[in-house]
Amino acid sequence: MTRARMATVVVLGLVVALLAAASASMVRTGPAVRLTGLASGVSVLDGDAPPAVLLSRALFGSSPSAVVVGSDADESAWQRAGDAAIGAHVPIFGITPESGDAVASELRRLGVGSIHTVGTVPETIRAVAPNRDLDSLSGNNPAAGPAPLVFVTRPMARDAVLTARAGHGQVVELPVADPRSSGAAVAAVKAAGSAPILAVGRGFGDDDVFGQRVAAARTVPELPGGGQIIFPSRRMVALYGSPDAPALGPLGRQNIPASIARAKRLAADYQRVSRVPVIPAFEIIVTVASAAPGDGGAYTNMIDPAVIRPWVDAARAAGVYVTLDLQPGRMDFLTQAKRYAGLLRQPHVGLALDPEWRLKPNQVHLTQIGSVAAAEVNRTSAWLASLVRDNNLPQKLLVLHQFDSDMLANRRQIATNHPELQVLIHADGHGVPPVKMDTWRRLITDLPAGVWMGWKNFYTEDKPTFTPAQTMAVRPAPWFVSYQ
Repeated sequence: MTRARMATVVVLGLVVALLAAASASMVRTGPAVRLTGLASGVSVLDGDAPPAVLLSRALFGSSPSAVVVGSDADESAWQRAGDAAIGAHVPIFGITPESGDAVASELRRLGVGSIHTVGTVPETIRAVAPNRDLDSLSGNNPAAGPAPLVFVTRPMARDAVLTARAGHGQVVELPVADPRSSGAAVAAVKAAGSAPILAVGRGFGDDDVFGQRVAAARTVPELPGGGQIIFPSRRMVALYGSPDAPALGPLGRQNIPASIARAKRLAADYQRVSRVPVIPAFEIIVTVASAAPGDGGAYTNMIDPAVIRPWVDAARAAGVYVTLDLQPGRMDFLTQAKRYAGLLRQPHVGLALDPEWRLKPNQVHLTQIGSVAAAEVNRTSAWLASLVRDNNLPQKLLVLHQFDSDMLANRRQIATNHPELQVLIHADGHGVPPVKMDTWRRLITDLPAGVWMGWKNFYTEDKPTFTPAQTMAVRPAPWFVSYQ
């Protein structure tokens, strides 16, 4: 044999060996992963089937194989099974005592030619198709076109998340069942373009409700910290007071830039003890209770909105949320709120009602503690909700201050069902810690549904002032903390 011919044989032998090795390690692929009719447009996947089955129905028209994980599989087994399913683009199902029949039915619908099991799998599953190990997994080729966007809420079943990713889906986990609930979710919706958008679970509502929220995520301005609904994707820590009025609270003890810096320092202190992002905030008293009757005998001074606007504008540029606080005296809350409609049209501005300073016709400040009926609160919240709708705004915070049970009369009748608002009751108790906690326990008792809780720390009246760690140890942990 000539030297040239020997070289050719060696080269050919190497090529054959390499091809054989490659074919042994490659996953055999079948038809492309294709979306079924359920996954067109914007859809909510709900029903009695396990989430992984719902997603398999939506994302896979068929599959030559599937991965099934027994209930006795440990973490390393799950990791290996998940990696294999994603790499081969096939669905994966975890077996529980309740899921076996639904999984078996889905395997038959998929027309699987083999089931690749990890751990102990019941006979009802094993009987559907021949059982093989993961090394012989036959997979799918991902379909061309945009990857579907899949929203799930935490915690979501592990096999559902893996099946979505195996089906060429981009999975976004949410704190609540709403695509507007975080900045990452809103960004994903905006980037999705014409891709199908799916949500898994009943909490998202029907297709119409979910579709409206997806449309809002694309068009509505975001809040400081991202997203378009107030809680639970953020916590707020606020300086309380009024511009150029140091006696009313720490907000008025320095200029705008210094107030922003101070609020950010407070937020940073709380970020160390909060699992969710902490946003700096201002609570600006825009109508101030007065000892004198004043014009019209209303016992309140309404600050010109032009004086407040520089604070609001600077806060927006700095990522600071703002609530406008009303101390209406003998006026009603709605009349005063309307005076500040121009400021409330900004996406980062909410409203706070302080019933302590809402007087009846024969009352005066510091002689009686004010109060407000649920009907007046509801008129104000209905107006604020309509302002949000009419101006394509993100959800607004509506704060209701309280330290005495009589301050919010008929509290159970306060409307909390406006989707445009999140209602928060703010505990204003002060003094030594046992007194503050007694007030807190009274206020959280028989709390209306849909209400979040806030807390106030006083620099002088509290003895001592709670630290951020002590404040966050209160249960339930407050979502809005202000400093006076």
